[in-house]
Amino acid sequence: MLNDLKKNAEQKMQKSLDALKNDLGKIRTGRAHTGLLDHVMVEYYGSMVAVNTVANVTLGDARTINVQPYEKSMIGKVEKAIRDGDLGLNPATNGDVIRVPMPMLTEERRKDLIKVVRAEGENAKVSIRNVRRDANDALKKLVKDKEISEDDERRAQDEIQKLTDKSVAEVDKMLQVKEADLMAV
Repeated sequence: MLNDLKKNAEQKMQKSLDALKNDLGKIRTGRAHTGLLDHVMVEYYGSMVAVNTVANVTLGDARTINVQPYEKSMIGKVEKAIRDGDLGLNPATNGDVIRVPMPMLTEERRKDLIKVVRAEGENAKVSIRNVRRDANDALKKLVKDKEISEDDERRAQDEIQKLTDKSVAEVDKMLQVKEADLMAV
């Protein structure tokens, strides 16, 4: 029972870390990253689908993403979808391949992105702390229902706190790496 509770809390904290990692991956640093286009949607036979389902998305070099649609008729639609996306990218078609160069980031834009990164990190920390709170509430309920002793509750709370501290430290480490990445010119 206690092990299940701790394991559940650990899994939820890990999901928060994974979500943060995913969100940080979407924040542009000036270097090309194929995951940048994962959320760009394009119309394909009447339904909206992700660009990577209708095209091969690869890195041309450190600052260019190459997008090669599987069907020639999709080139214009994919290019328009990338241009209209909120990423501030300006794709250019070169035959069958759409080249998406990454523009350089200004100092001001870098600082804005760092604020966004810190906000994402704070959201992840809040999520982790909510998992801790839920686990501690569940422990209190078990004590109230006399299913575990108060000593077991204290031990379990200490372990959950250690998990929380470890997860928060991991968030801080991710933020530090991303901030250094953003400030690198």
